[in-house]
Amino acid sequence: MTRNLAELSGPAAASMLAPSSVVVVPTGAVEHHGPHLPLITDYLLADSVGSSAVERAAAAGIDVWMLPTLAYTKSDEHAWAPGTVWLSWDAMMKTVIDIGRSVATTPARTLVFLNGHGGNVALLQVALREIRRRFGLNTFLIGVQVSADGVEPPEEECDLGIHGGHGETSLIMHIRPDLVDMSLAERNVPSHIADAEYIGFHSKPVSFGWLSDDFGPSGVIGDPTRANTADGAAIFEAAVSQATAALVEISRFRPAREGL
Repeated sequence: MTRNLAELSGPAAASMLAPSSVVVVPTGAVEHHGPHLPLITDYLLADSVGSSAVERAAAAGIDVWMLPTLAYTKSDEHAWAPGTVWLSWDAMMKTVIDIGRSVATTPARTLVFLNGHGGNVALLQVALREIRRRFGLNTFLIGVQVSADGVEPPEEECDLGIHGGHGETSLIMHIRPDLVDMSLAERNVPSHIADAEYIGFHSKPVSFGWLSDDFGPSGVIGDPTRANTADGAAIFEAAVSQATAALVEISRFRPAREGL
């Protein structure tokens, strides 16, 4: 049986969804990823990991469904690069809130965004509460994992491989190798900021506003030169396993103690 909600008829969706149903919306992007990766890199990550995780969670007995992946999202950090197609923050916010409003017209009470693009994270976190407050849905955000135990990025990446680097490139080599041109892969790591104690991207306590061409004209932030299919397969499996386990936990999660 399909787990793609949009493949059902309207009456079938209304009859098959229940308050326990979990609806997953993958969010990707169409944006510049350097010369070696396709514009749909983040879309492919969200869509492929989302599809596999939904199938596995359903096989484990979870009543989970997937809506079509959002392609156009908040990618203005790459607006300088031809081919990037992005929504303004307010258009994106209105879009995901309207999705929440639409899901709320069904019997389903849980909405999950499974995100493959870092530029969406802050906005989606705000949207979770907005949708919760307006429509009463239980709302969650799962990030697509781009690392795995046993897979070590190049030391030269300096833990700064956040865009078009080893992890993402390896994943796309696994998912769609026909779209990767490794002859054009080049290292571009802003190593001058690696020693900053507080300021950084994900693991540091101080974030900062940036555009991808702040770090050079390639748009890459990382070192894709040693990316490979084996690492991509391992990272993909880790990402799907994590997302599946998260969906199982989400299906059982209740924020308040019963009886309160």
